[in-house]
Amino acid sequence: MISRLHPTQARKTLSALGRLLYDVEPRTLWDRDTDTLDRRYRKLRLRYRDFANEHLAPQELRADLSVTDDEIVTLFQTAARQGFQTEQLPRPFGTGGLRAMIGGVLWPAVLKSEEFAAGCAGLGLAILAHDLGTAPLLLSGDRKAIGMLRDIYKEIAAGEPAIAAFAITEPGAGSDVEDTAGAATADIVTRARKVAGGYQLTGRKCFITGGRVARWVTVFAALEDRGVESWTCFLLDKSMPGFSVGRGERKMGQRAADASELILDDVFVPDERIVGELESGWALNRNVLNFSRPGVAAIALGIARSAFEHAASFCRATKLGGRPLISYQDVQLSLAEMLTKIQAARALVWQTARYGVPAEATGALPKAFAARVAWEVSTEAMELLGDHGTLHAQGVEKAARDARLTLIYEGTHQINLLAIVEGQTGAELG
Repeated sequence: MISRLHPTQARKTLSALGRLLYDVEPRTLWDRDTDTLDRRYRKLRLRYRDFANEHLAPQELRADLSVTDDEIVTLFQTAARQGFQTEQLPRPFGTGGLRAMIGGVLWPAVLKSEEFAAGCAGLGLAILAHDLGTAPLLLSGDRKAIGMLRDIYKEIAAGEPAIAAFAITEPGAGSDVEDTAGAATADIVTRARKVAGGYQLTGRKCFITGGRVARWVTVFAALEDRGVESWTCFLLDKSMPGFSVGRGERKMGQRAADASELILDDVFVPDERIVGELESGWALNRNVLNFSRPGVAAIALGIARSAFEHAASFCRATKLGGRPLISYQDVQLSLAEMLTKIQAARALVWQTARYGVPAEATGALPKAFAARVAWEVSTEAMELLGDHGTLHAQGVEKAARDARLTLIYEGTHQINLLAIVEGQTGAELG
């Protein structure tokens, strides 16, 4: 029998209007948050979750230990058949909505990133990185570059695994090239030398997500003997002579997504493959980060959610003293703390999506906060499970390893904090 003090019973003592104003329906916060979205994004979020539950979550533990390039390519094509890999352009050029080109590109990105990462951060990143690889083509605002994006989408629509990767990081320039002060003295080795009909690119890029499976790569290179201020973006096809893939890294987290070295040995790139204007690469790179950092924040959010859900499931299934763990108040308090942080992170990510076109500070804020939340929630989940938390089969130690990576890529945690302040230069902080 339900106590008269239970909210569902106590509500009955109110007037008709009072009952309308008192919501006691037992629905998850995921469902309640989804209800706040407009109809198109509600449907999209459900589709992303269904895809993650069917294709990612069942493979998360196995893929963390071993996954083949063929499996990643097949997964990419499966996602592509649902229209998830061609969402940066509206129909009929892509599969995005009519708002994709006018400030609505962030909503699908953050919703998809959270759901895919909640299923498996490694597999999710492996297919999400494609959108980062194509982002310079869209954000350059250049008709020719957008035409390149449309051609890539045509290949994908035809069933080709036309995967794209984004290449800025170099052996001597990691987060340097994601920060104004650091970039001024960054050690740039990838160079573009002008020759008849195009440029010869020489150098190396490292830690490139999807570098081993990608066909297309947006590469940033400095001109001749100049610095980052001359950075120019080029679209390279990996079949070009002189283009090769070096070593793949053995990573701590998000292992299903490769991080590979790309080697450029006098790769000829024709003039028509320049993305945007010459020497516009620095501004383009910064704006790509403005757009991609909320997506990484959503990946961190999905990881935190995964850790919470694994922990909650364990606490419901495991008994102590003849009672489920979840019936103990100290366990409930831990779960509530985790859920509170997750909700706060989602609120910040979604707030950034509402801006449409993110600025430096609004892009870095959710990334810095959500990455920290992912790390805190996943480690709290491990502590809650005790010895079981260290076991791979429980999923929470994987979440902790996956979370750590979100504090590093797309700019370290400290770089993002500095970007928040730099983005407010000339304005009153706060």
